[in-house]
Amino acid sequence: LFGAIKAVFLSWESKRAKTYRKLNHIPGDWGTAVNVQSMVFGNMGDDCATGVAFTRDPSTGENSFFGEYLINAQGEDVVAGSRTPLYITKKAKENAGAKDESMEEAMPKVFKQLKNIFIKLEKHYKDMQDIEFTVENNKLWMLQTRNGKRTATAAIKIAIDMVKEKLISKKEAILRIDPNTLDTLLHPTLDEKVEKKVIAKGLPASPGAASGKVVFTADEAERMKNQKEDTILVRVETSPEDIHGMHAAKGILTARGGMTSHAAVVARGMGRPCVSGSGEINIDYEAKQFKVGDLTVKEGDIITIDGGSGKVMSGLVPTVKPDISGYFSTLMKWADQFRKLKIRTNAETPQDTRTARNFGAEGIGLCRTEHMFFDDERILSVRQMILSKHLDDRKIALDKLLPYQKNDFKEIFEIMKGLPVTVRLLDPPLHEFLPKTEKDMEEVARSLNLGVREIKNRVSELHELNPMLGHRGCRLGISFPEIYEMQCRAIFSALIECKKQNIQSVIPEIMIPLVSTEDELGIMRKLVNRVADDLQKQHKVKINYFVGTMIELPRAALRAAPISKYADFFSFGTNDLTQTAFGISRDDSGKFLNDYLEHKIFDADPFVSIDRDGVGELVKIASERGKKHNKKLKLGICGEHGGDPRSIEFCSKAGLNYVSCSPYRVPIARLAAAQAELLK
Repeated sequence: LFGAIKAVFLSWESKRAKTYRKLNHIPGDWGTAVNVQSMVFGNMGDDCATGVAFTRDPSTGENSFFGEYLINAQGEDVVAGSRTPLYITKKAKENAGAKDESMEEAMPKVFKQLKNIFIKLEKHYKDMQDIEFTVENNKLWMLQTRNGKRTATAAIKIAIDMVKEKLISKKEAILRIDPNTLDTLLHPTLDEKVEKKVIAKGLPASPGAASGKVVFTADEAERMKNQKEDTILVRVETSPEDIHGMHAAKGILTARGGMTSHAAVVARGMGRPCVSGSGEINIDYEAKQFKVGDLTVKEGDIITIDGGSGKVMSGLVPTVKPDISGYFSTLMKWADQFRKLKIRTNAETPQDTRTARNFGAEGIGLCRTEHMFFDDERILSVRQMILSKHLDDRKIALDKLLPYQKNDFKEIFEIMKGLPVTVRLLDPPLHEFLPKTEKDMEEVARSLNLGVREIKNRVSELHELNPMLGHRGCRLGISFPEIYEMQCRAIFSALIECKKQNIQSVIPEIMIPLVSTEDELGIMRKLVNRVADDLQKQHKVKINYFVGTMIELPRAALRAAPISKYADFFSFGTNDLTQTAFGISRDDSGKFLNDYLEHKIFDADPFVSIDRDGVGELVKIASERGKKHNKKLKLGICGEHGGDPRSIEFCSKAGLNYVSCSPYRVPIARLAAAQAELLK
C-alpha cells in the first residue's frame, strides 16, 4: 500500500513537472495528498458501465458533452482499445452515424444525473472538466475531475464563451490561453489520422507542415517553383544567398543550426515550416542525396517536414489548413485592451509586411536591408561595389542599386502608412556577397574590365577568419560611407515620393548596427543628417526621421549613457547580444546546448528565451543609463526573443516601449504582452 502511495507522488513530481514548476515559478509545496478508498466496479453486469467525458468538446470547444462509455467494463477497457467505446449523447451518436445505443438512451436516469453533475462541476471550477465515472448496479459514482486538455481552437472558444456565460472575466480568459499554442492556428498542420513514417528529427525551428520534392540548391527550388512543383530545400545550413530558394520552397530542412540560426530566423519571418539542426541527416551535394542511417533520399524524392515537432517523414503527408475564426479576433481585441507594450514586426518584403499588418503589427521594428541585395537583378552591382578598388567605380555600382533600394522602401512605406519603420543599414560582413564560383567571378571581372585572377586576389584580400566579429555593421559605414549614403538617399527619396503622392507618411527610424562607441554613432548620425539636408533643400520638403542604434554588443550596453547623446532610440539586437555575452555561436550551439539543459546549467535555450541574469541585465543597464541621459529615448527589442512569451514578460517589466518579432508571431506577442501586463 505504501509502495502504491509513493508511486503516485513520484508520478506527480516527475522531472517534467519539476521543470514546469521552475519555469513557471510555481512553489514546490503543491499540497498534494493521496486518497485510499475501496473501488466501485463497472463490470458486474449490464446495469454497470464506465466512461470518460468532457463537459465541452476538447477539439472544437463546442458547448456540448463529449465522451465515451462502455457497458459492463472497467475504466481501462475504454482507453485500451480492446473494445470500441460508445457515445455518451444521442446527438453525438447520430452525428457519427453509429447504431449502438448511447448512454443517454441506454441509461436515461443515470445520464440525467451525470449531466447535472457536469454542469455543477463546471460552474464550480469555472473551466472545462475532464471526468471519469463508473456506474455500479445503476448507481453513478464520480471517480475524478480535472481541467481538461484542449486544442488551441477549443481553448479560445471555451474562454470567450465562458466570459459570455459570466463564469469568468476577460482577464481570466486572456490568462488561460498559452500564447505559444496560437502557432497551430496560423500554419498548416499534419493530418492526425494519416500514418507517418518518421525518418529523422531536428529542432522545431518554424511551425507548420509541408511536403515536397527534395532539392539541394536555392536555384533548383526556384526553377521547380516556376514549373509549379512543391519542394523542400535541404541544406547543411542556409545563408543570405539562399533567400530566393527559401522563398520558392514550401519548407526548409538543415543539418546544422539552432533555433535562431539563419534558416530558423528567416523561415519564421516568411511563415515557412523549418526543421533545423537535424544532425541525423548526412548531405552529399555532389551526389544530390542525403542519408539517414541506411536510408538514402535522392533529389526529387518526396519528404514531409513538421516545423512544430521537428519531425522529418518520408513521402507526402496530407496537411490541414489553419482556420482562424471570429473567436481568434475577439481574443486579440481583448488582449489589446490590456497590453501597454507595442508590437512591431521584423519584415523586409512587401509580402511579410502585409502579413504582419494583417496580424496587427504596429510598425516595423527591424527592416534588414541586406536581403534586398541578394536579388538576381542587383547582386552583380553589389559585387561590383564591393570589389571595386576605387571610389568612382563604387559610386557607379551604388548608383545602379539606388533605384532598387528606393522602390523597396517605397513599397514597404505604402503598406505601413502612418506607422514607424526601423530600417537597419547594411550589417553583414562583405564576404557574404562575394562571388564563389568561377562563373560568377568571370561575370564580375567582365563588368569591371579586370582579369579573373585580379578578382580572385581581391576576394582573398576581403576574406576574414571570423567575419561575424569583423568588418561589418557600422564599421562598413566608417570605411565605405558611400554605401550608407546610398541607403539613406534611397530611404528619404522613397519618403519624398510618398509625400508627393499624398500617401500617409511613415516616420523612418534609421538604425546604425554594431555600434560599440559613441564616436561611431556620432559620425554615422552626421552622415544621415547630411543626406537628409541635401534632399530637403533639393526637393524643398521637410523630412521627419529618427536615428538610433542596435545595442548588440556588451560594450554598447555598458556605454549606453554617452551613446544615447546621438540616439533617438535603442533597439536591442538580442540575437547578437546573446552571442557576444556568452561567447556562443547561435548557429553551432545546437551541438552542446542539450547537454547544458540536461545538466541544468541553463533553464532554457538562451537564444529562444532571454537570459535574464546576464543578457537581461545588460538590457536593463543600457535602458537605465540611456534613459537617464536622454529622457526621450525610445526602447525596443528586435531579436528573436521579441516573439517569445517569457522574454516579452521580461521586456514589459524592464520598461521597454515595444517588442518586434517575425510576422507570424505578432498575435503571440500581442497576447503575451497582455498577460505580462495583467501579471504585474
